[in-house]
Amino acid sequence: MLSGKTILVGITGGIAAYKICELIRMYKRANANVLVVCTPNALNFVTKLTLQNLSQNDVAVEEFDVKDFKPEHISYADCADIMVIAPATANTISKIATGVCDNLLTSIACAFTKPVILAPAMNCNMWDNPIIQENLNRLHYEILEPESGYLACGYEGKGRLCSLDKIFEKTVELLNYKKLSGKKIVITSGGTIEDIDPVRYISNYSSGKMGLALADVAKNLGADVTLITTKDVSRKYNVVRVKSALEMKEAVEKEFENSDCVIMAAAVADYRVKQAAAQKMKKTSENEITLTLVKNPDILKEISAKKTSQIVVGFCAESENLLENAKEKIAKKGCDFLVANDISRKDIGFSSDYNEVTILDSNGSMTKIDRADKVTVAHKIFEEIYG
Repeated sequence: MLSGKTILVGITGGIAAYKICELIRMYKRANANVLVVCTPNALNFVTKLTLQNLSQNDVAVEEFDVKDFKPEHISYADCADIMVIAPATANTISKIATGVCDNLLTSIACAFTKPVILAPAMNCNMWDNPIIQENLNRLHYEILEPESGYLACGYEGKGRLCSLDKIFEKTVELLNYKKLSGKKIVITSGGTIEDIDPVRYISNYSSGKMGLALADVAKNLGADVTLITTKDVSRKYNVVRVKSALEMKEAVEKEFENSDCVIMAAAVADYRVKQAAAQKMKKTSENEITLTLVKNPDILKEISAKKTSQIVVGFCAESENLLENAKEKIAKKGCDFLVANDISRKDIGFSSDYNEVTILDSNGSMTKIDRADKVTVAHKIFEEIYG
């Protein structure tokens, strides 16, 4: 998802510097070229050799280490697509905000004209200092505020470096923002709930995490997103809350005509109770109870039959014969793509933060996406759909 991108990671002298080793690995796994520049104090917390091995590039520290007759700070500023300063200490923030260029990192920041992400980390009292807040307000950067919690100094409060996932996702968003610009993407997620009576229902184990990851990634790539979900979700894009398969069908049909792409990641119940009881069903002396089930509409098949210019993507969750069942399903449903995942594995799929899928298209091609977090899988799905 970051192929061809060069990310300049600036590390300053804070205890959270050690966490940036994993952030570099995340960027590398996404095929980015990573350059690292450290303030001298950063090397008190993480070694230059470690950073060089992880980034697979030289690590810059000294300001006047000139190569190829190019000033170091200018050459770094020119070659990178984005700069990520994490952790950003109060000292470095204040220097950049007031134009002080007394080390290589601050000099690069002064010359950098492309997107900059700043992830502060410091003592909570330093964070609350009005001078630091004023300096932050001067910077026209993407500032990812620190989180609250136990701090290395022994205090408890706001000052911990934000999650690495948040930094990574913001990087992807800024570098790929226009990729889906102008596209309306409709995504379904979660398992539908089919009432038996006011207190009981039929459902499944779907957590909705894959659909939510797809919606978040689509938004980050610039799309106009509508998420139709059975889960409680708070997002800045349009979220439509539904419960049953019939409610999901109605919501999908409402959005379908004006959409560019519909991704049916929800686990829609195949059957529902023919007549849900109006009152709680009481236990009787009988050892058995019979529920009459009727088939729910096949939303994926119905919208695939109606599509004109829309791209329709289905999901299938299988516990056996994954590819055989997926090939049969894509032919039967008539969708453009089908994402097949194996729900028999405990390390992926339902409720997991990870997935491993195979994407089939209507021409018979198959693409395997190896086990990865669901955000990464979501990016790869959109790469397969839109190239």
